[in-house]
Amino acid sequence: MAHKRFAFVIEDLYGGGAQKSLLYTADQLRQRGHAVIVFTLRELIEHRVPEGLEIIDLGVVTRFTKATTTVLTEKWQARRITRALDAWRPDVVISCSCDKITRHLRHPNLYFWIKSDVSAKFSDPAKRERAFAKVRRFYDGRQVIAVSHGVKENLEKVVGLKAERILPIYNPYEREPFVALGREPAELPAGDYFLCLAALEPRKRHDRLLRAYAESGVATPLYLLGKGRPEHEAVILDQIRELGLESRVILAGYHDNPYPWIANAKAVILASDAEGLPRVLIEALMLHVPVISTDCPSGPREILSGAQAEFLVAPDDETGLADAIARMDQAPLEVDARYYRQFLTENVIPQFEAL
Repeated sequence: MAHKRFAFVIEDLYGGGAQKSLLYTADQLRQRGHAVIVFTLRELIEHRVPEGLEIIDLGVVTRFTKATTTVLTEKWQARRITRALDAWRPDVVISCSCDKITRHLRHPNLYFWIKSDVSAKFSDPAKRERAFAKVRRFYDGRQVIAVSHGVKENLEKVVGLKAERILPIYNPYEREPFVALGREPAELPAGDYFLCLAALEPRKRHDRLLRAYAESGVATPLYLLGKGRPEHEAVILDQIRELGLESRVILAGYHDNPYPWIANAKAVILASDAEGLPRVLIEALMLHVPVISTDCPSGPREILSGAQAEFLVAPDDETGLADAIARMDQAPLEVDARYYRQFLTENVIPQFEAL
């Protein structure tokens, strides 16, 4: 295949899975001989940037633009991005997590990389319809990469998006780097533990997890890794006290390298209301750690296959989640390559190369 020039555009490299998977995808394309640049809109970097991957901060998101956000501001920001793209001359442009601005770009081969399922984020009908209208306004007639088949289906059937085309492409993964990160020194709990690695926000449903964990009656402790707003953390701590779980449930904060925690867990648990394609489940499987998850829209059902599917639980079935935790505690599932093969780099990156 002929080498191409790829430009990724993202607001910053701070935060969760979207930033991490963008950096990895960009670097894998670079390693396969393509020319790659990641343009950020502000200089905010939390993740480890792969050596040799070029990051250019365009500085178009500032305190001023945040305070005066209007369509005119967005178009000014988009013009600045266009100038950088014109100078770089990419064959493919992929926008991620900054589409309010990049929707004003008109590159002939521009894709919008949608990482989450907007159809499951809102319970209030008015807010839900406003969110759907915004998705249609941004992406109607445009090219979209959906992070899972479930996200693609919900965009088309639930949101009513009429995109030029929607391509479902999984995030690519390579097992060896995760294994190496999992072996790095870390202060870990002694003995067995369950792990929930998720932002401390309502959509991740720590409340559901805590009730199910309490109902399961297991003695294996549960560690919660992640960060969030102080008010959300306070709600979780209050619930831990109300359920009498202070000795068994521990908030362990945010860790730049969570992989030793994942690699040594008895199982990883996710109790979300909505996901796109949850990285933590795939990463756990790649470290040969079993997972338990709610069958929320839209990723877990595509990840948990074979015997793992027995640990996929309906979101509102807290007793089923408690039972899954108890079953996993008594007889942890053995995980091997068949559970994650579809997400490996060699099977995914060629789909990006074909854009």
